[in-house]
Amino acid sequence: MYGGILGLHSLLRWALIIFLIINIIRVNVEADQHFDKVDRMWSLRLLITTHINLLVAFYLYFFGDNGIKIIGEQKYTMKDVMSTSWLRFWIVEHPIMMLTSIILITISHSYSKKDIAPLKKHKIMSILYILALVIILAAVPWPFRGEGIARPIFRALY
Repeated sequence: MYGGILGLHSLLRWALIIFLIINIIRVNVEADQHFDKVDRMWSLRLLITTHINLLVAFYLYFFGDNGIKIIGEQKYTMKDVMSTSWLRFWIVEHPIMMLTSIILITISHSYSKKDIAPLKKHKIMSILYILALVIILAAVPWPFRGEGIARPIFRALY
């Protein structure tokens, strides 16, 4: 079951990144146009995917091999966590960066509902989406990351 949940988390990551790129393109290409129902639906798809992935991530963080469980099993102290790069990544950096990006995406979706000038709405949403994308790309455990951090690009295939 753990492998399936980990695979789902990886698959949702790719859906999230794709939806985020689509939203970035839409808010920048249509910057001077009215924010319509289609734009809101793309924003909602991104929000739903993001929050589902967050729920899966909570399970992995509290019950997975690289989450809080490892601290108790291995009797690591917080000093050990902060001085070991791969532990610091999984216990502190990855969760904080991903939560930050989820907050930015959620705030951006809330702007999609506000009745403000289209140019201003698109600009704010664009900035928030781009910041979220940069943070996500920095927090993903890419295959080229260090030992203990690196993961396959498509986790569900392994």
